This record gives sequence, C-alpha cells and structure tokens, in this order.
Amino acid sequence: MSARDTAKLTKRILFAYALPAFVVALPTIPIYINLPSYYGIELGLGLAATGLILLLARIFDTVTDPLIGVLSDRLNFKGARRKPWIAVGAVVAGVGLYKVLNPPADVDASYLLGWCILLYGGWTMVAVPYFAWGAELSDDYDERTRITSWREAAGLLGILGAGAVSTVAVNLGLGDGNPVASIAWLAIALGIVAFPILLRTVPDTMPAKHAPAPVSFSKFKSEVRSLAANTPFVRLLGAWFINGLANGIPSALFLIYLQYALGAGEADQPLFILVYFLSGVLAIPLWLKVSQRYGKHRTWCVSMMFAVFAFAMVPFIPTGEILMFGIVCVITGMALGADLSLPPAIQADVLDYDRWKHKRVRAGVQFAMCGMATKLALAVSVGIALPSLEGLGFTPEAPTPDGIWALIFLYGVVPIGIKVLAIAMVWNFPITAAKHAIIRKRLQQRDATTDLQSDEVSKPL
Repeated sequence: MSARDTAKLTKRILFAYALPAFVVALPTIPIYINLPSYYGIELGLGLAATGLILLLARIFDTVTDPLIGVLSDRLNFKGARRKPWIAVGAVVAGVGLYKVLNPPADVDASYLLGWCILLYGGWTMVAVPYFAWGAELSDDYDERTRITSWREAAGLLGILGAGAVSTVAVNLGLGDGNPVASIAWLAIALGIVAFPILLRTVPDTMPAKHAPAPVSFSKFKSEVRSLAANTPFVRLLGAWFINGLANGIPSALFLIYLQYALGAGEADQPLFILVYFLSGVLAIPLWLKVSQRYGKHRTWCVSMMFAVFAFAMVPFIPTGEILMFGIVCVITGMALGADLSLPPAIQADVLDYDRWKHKRVRAGVQFAMCGMATKLALAVSVGIALPSLEGLGFTPEAPTPDGIWALIFLYGVVPIGIKVLAIAMVWNFPITAAKHAIIRKRLQQRDATTDLQSDEVSKPL
C-alpha cells in the first residue's frame, strides 16, 4: 500500500489546490445569475434572444469538454499532464471574462456570443484538468470528499466575495454603471497570484505503469464510446445533468423572481445572494461529517430532499415576505454545498471502478463528461427558462398577475419534479464505502502482480 493510499494531504497542498477555485468562482454570479437579466433587460437584447445566445454558446462549449479531457489524460508535457492546460486556459478565460463583463454601449448578439464562447473555452481548459487532478491526489474514499470540500468551500467563498465586490462597487459608483464590471479585474488580479501557487505547489504526476497512451482520433472516439459500458458512471452522469437542470432554472430566474414576484428592492437582492452562498459554505463541513457516516450518495439525496422542501414553499410566499424567502435561501444554499462537494467525490470513486473494470486511467475524460453535463444543463436551463417565461406572457415592462404566476411556477415548482427524478437515480447508487474498499483492494493486488485472473476483472459489484 502506497503513501498515496493512506496519507492525508497536508493543509499546504490543500490550500494551494483549492485557491484557484476561489478565483474561478468570483465571476459565477455575474455569468450565471446577472448575465441573463443584464444583457436581456438592461442592455436591451431581450430575454428570448439572450436565452438563445447563451444556449448556443454553452452548447458549443460542451463540445470541447471531452476533447480537453482526453488530451489532458494522454498528453504529457515534461512530466505534467494537468498543469499546462490550466496555465493556458486561465489566460484565455481572463480575456473572455473581461470582455463579457465590460460590454460596449452598442452591444449586439454577435458580441455576447463570440466572447462567451472564448470565456467558456478557457474555463473548460481550466476546469476539466483541475477536477481530474483533484481526484488523482488521493485514492481514499473519505479523503477525496475532504479534497472536494476544500475546493468547493473555496469556490463558494469566491462567490461570496463577488457579491461583496458588487455591493461595494454599486455604493461607490464604480464600474461605469455596471455593478459587476470590477469583478473581472479582481478575478484577473487574483488569478495572477493563485494559479502560479497551484502550479508550483501541487504535484502532477502519474505512476509509470499507467502512462498515457498516444493520441489519435480513433482512440478519442473509442474513449468516449467505451464510457457507456461503465454503468455507475452513466448513472452518475445522468443524475449530475438532471440535478444541474433543477438548479439552473431557478438560477436563471433568480433576480427576475426577486424583483417582480417577491418585490425585493435593489438593496435587498445582494443580501439574498449572500445568505444563499454563505449557507452553502457553512453546510459543507456538515455534509462531510454526514457522508462519512452514511455514505456520499445517500447524503446527497438528503440534501436534494431539503431543496425540494424549500422550493415547495415558494408558491406560498406573499409579495414582500423577505424573511420567508430568506429561509428558502438558507435551505437551498445548504443543499448547494452538497451539490458541489459530493458528486465530484463520488466520481473520483467511479474512476477506481473504471480502472478496475476496464483497465483504463481516464480521469480527464470522465470529469470532462461531467462538466459537459453541467454546462449542458445550464444551457438547457437558460434556453428553457427565459423563452418560456416570455412565452407564458411575462413582460418586464408591464407584468400581469398571470405573468407573475408563470414566473413563480417556473422558479419554484418546475425544479421540484426534476429534483425528485435526480433523487431516484442516486438513492441506490452501487459504489458505497464498503464496495469502494473492495475495489481498492483488488486494484492494489493487481498492481502488485503482472498476472491478473480474467474472472476477477469481470466480477460484478
């Protein structure tokens, strides 16, 4: 048994690994929450047009995920596989981020589409190798949850930081009328510090016996197609997409709901965002403890049940009931902490199953497919939510009671049914802590000898 199997990572390495998550998360609110209403309403592109543009950009973005995943698995630059992609992707994403959050006065659809594609492309070059790298830092069932918890807590803190920056920018009159413009500069400045720390501190190596195979188009197709034979991966991927859809629809409608359905003032809106993401940060240690006792997949299901309960409250919240909606933000924010920290930890265990069952090391392509599912869910969410809202009769210039009820239905009721489907997919997930221990034992036995019994490879869980 190697040190990698048993030792916990030092806090120095965990901090260095998690730090870029803070930087990458800073633009989350502007890109996924502010952007639809900012371009659609304030800049005058229209809700339907903005939804379609963001849908096209994100669908295009999903194509790059499996490609980057396979390449980062198989290409080796002077002994490093993940670091080069992250270094280049951070620069590309920084340029795209600045342009998207600092548009000209006469912005048009082509501007938003082009710069969003560049931004999402750079993000993919960072995110896919970054997540795969985290899964490779430890083979331990619970240590993987610790790694993802550090990373996602840092990400949520970055989101909170963005909310604070936006509030300060508004109060000080910064950003030339755009309350999120300053976030681009902050993310770029912090990225110049955070990414070099990551690249210098965190090891990026692979055992010699698992050295990457040469890259070819036929092998690329084979890698993606063969994933269909990995049943736990396909099941987790489906749940990841479904749950992302349930989260994406209310995210796209969040600010619109606050303004037109809840009647929250402009000063109150950042407070709800703060409560939501702060609840997610504070809940991560709780979910970590619960998952160590009851398992990752069951804990994730419980968190989604909490979210279902919270969304069920939304249709009964009268206009102006700030406190009641604040409770919804606390509960759904807590559930978000589990949504961010537990699925990647489960996926890390699926990687071991894949290596045992199919004798392949492909963390990059599997996390790429999960990232692809998340992005596709966000794309479909925006592509459904904004045009549907407009199609059901909601107009921000003159909202009618029917239009407001359509907004409430899309924001609070539709996610419930989608969450229930995700819970059903995850509840009896086959890789538990006990079964993962068996997989790890068999992998260690196989790695220690060149003779592998064929029936042991194909033995089912």
